[in-house]
Amino acid sequence: MTALRVAVVGVGPRGLSVLQKIGELAGELPDGHTLDVHLIDPGEGGQGAHPARQPAHLLTNTVASQVSMFAEGSGPSFTEWAASVGYRAFDTTYHPTGDDSGAPVGEHAYLPRRLLGSYLSWVFDRTLRSLPDTVRVVQHRDRAVDVEPVGSDRYAVRLARGFTVTVDYLFLTTGHCERVPTEEDRAHGEFAREYADRNPHLAYFSTPYPVDLLQRIAPGSTVAVQGFGLTAHDVISELTAGRGGTFHGAGPDTEYRPSGREPRILLFSRQCLPFSARGVNQKGVTGGHPARFFTPEAVRALRRVRPDGRLDFVEDVLPLLVKEMGYAYREAQQGRPVPPEGYEPSEDERRIVGKLLDPLAGEEFADQAAFRRFFTDHVSNDLAHAERGNLTSPVKAATDVIRDTRAALREAVEFGGLTPASHRVFNTVYVPVMNRVSFGPPRHRNHQLLALLRAGVVDLAGGPGGRLVRDREQGRYTVRTDYPGGTEARHADALVVARLDAFHPERDRSPLTSALLARGLVRPYRNGDFAPGGLDIDERGRPFTAQGTPLRGAWAVGYLVEGPRFYTHALPRHGIASQFIRDADAAVRDMVTDAHRRPRTAGASTLTHTYDSAREAEHAGTDRTSVSVP
Repeated sequence: MTALRVAVVGVGPRGLSVLQKIGELAGELPDGHTLDVHLIDPGEGGQGAHPARQPAHLLTNTVASQVSMFAEGSGPSFTEWAASVGYRAFDTTYHPTGDDSGAPVGEHAYLPRRLLGSYLSWVFDRTLRSLPDTVRVVQHRDRAVDVEPVGSDRYAVRLARGFTVTVDYLFLTTGHCERVPTEEDRAHGEFAREYADRNPHLAYFSTPYPVDLLQRIAPGSTVAVQGFGLTAHDVISELTAGRGGTFHGAGPDTEYRPSGREPRILLFSRQCLPFSARGVNQKGVTGGHPARFFTPEAVRALRRVRPDGRLDFVEDVLPLLVKEMGYAYREAQQGRPVPPEGYEPSEDERRIVGKLLDPLAGEEFADQAAFRRFFTDHVSNDLAHAERGNLTSPVKAATDVIRDTRAALREAVEFGGLTPASHRVFNTVYVPVMNRVSFGPPRHRNHQLLALLRAGVVDLAGGPGGRLVRDREQGRYTVRTDYPGGTEARHADALVVARLDAFHPERDRSPLTSALLARGLVRPYRNGDFAPGGLDIDERGRPFTAQGTPLRGAWAVGYLVEGPRFYTHALPRHGIASQFIRDADAAVRDMVTDAHRRPRTAGASTLTHTYDSAREAEHAGTDRTSVSVP
């Protein structure tokens, strides 16, 4: 028998999907071949960025019934699993009961992220048990810090504690990243340290994760939170519910009762616009808007008439998206199907879609109080539409189009589909807009935000165009916003940057990324003179080396390749063909194909693939090392 050795570096959801595909496709390996799969991750198998030990008040932002690691139907969705292990709903909390107390976990539930972590670990354990006897798994509860080529087609993966695993195939699935401190990070951090004697509450957080970091923020102090997205909602939740505060009532009647241990929270961002709430899902678990105009086929047709095949997002792609949104708006407004033949958005529909994408267009605010009124009215009106649902509300029907046409967006954007200049505009202008209007929080999060504003626990630090400065006289961070009546300022003791880092290899603080770049095994993706982020790969997922050749026997999947690919962080949808699954399938099939081409050297393969499993078990420190699962 010839044992091929495989390393999966990063065993969150993406690494788990690769392991699932290895199990499915192991039977297609050449006769006489087995696989030794080394899983390298310091955390629990499958969980990744969704640890089961995080606080219960942090929620998923996708309806749980639409999430499944078995998108092809071979296992339970997230919701089905939660119900099967006894979880029941108690208002907005979920507990395993073993009886009929509480309510069933419904189709519209937004479950805690720690419960998602438990689901992912359950899938991981089930996957291990289902592997064929030709696949053996070794878990290393450690971090990979370097990869060195061995000969022409093997890799030595070095781990943080000094052990080295030599493999024939390498899958990079490390997921989310953390940036090297920027000049701004350093300036904010140095300010907090330098003026701590003037203000003992002064603190800077370049990231809010893990959220228990935020316990350093003193009760009664003031914290400025930079961002209005999903990460900001995590920060708000940790500093309110995580401090013992409680929410009562529902919908517009939601009330917040402080514990007295909260800080005062000031929110700001460049535009100071809140993320829109998700509409009540009226499309079922697998339903979606059936696109008539903004389709992959329509994008390919546009590309064929361009001299170099590249598109301009604003001139070529956005009109199709706006037309699709206008069509969905009209169908919902009329409450009946609209014949697509000859449809063109009316001027009123174009205006409405434009206002959804840019609510600040044409708006002027005399002072901070005027902007605050606009902000609360905007959130309230959006929530009214969200409660009507994503088929009944014309607004939510239109904005949901963005989620339902991701395949067309990928067709337009991926692998240099846009001109470099247009790609820059897409990433910096339109991706944030699409995230804000279509990928926002559950409805009750925005009801809670309004309740916190009414309670005086949360306020706005500024308005559109506000700027952050470091006030050395007061030893505080200050947000200043210019209005016609003058400049208004809000001061804070602590500053939290509430956003996730985009993965730029050259700015990633991971030792592994630095080592891969230094060895020339990978290179950052570039679309002409624009560097959107991610590793450069071919369409099979193989990283390009610094010399521009695909790296044999290696694949990168997931957030690492957000750049040549688009929207890689979404988990699979239940019952729907998923790019998440397709990426893993393509990479593992490529490995199987390569295994058929790889020469089988008698004798040598047995020697080079032999390893001391007892030593590895001791090193890995887990009871699932060197497991042969029938």
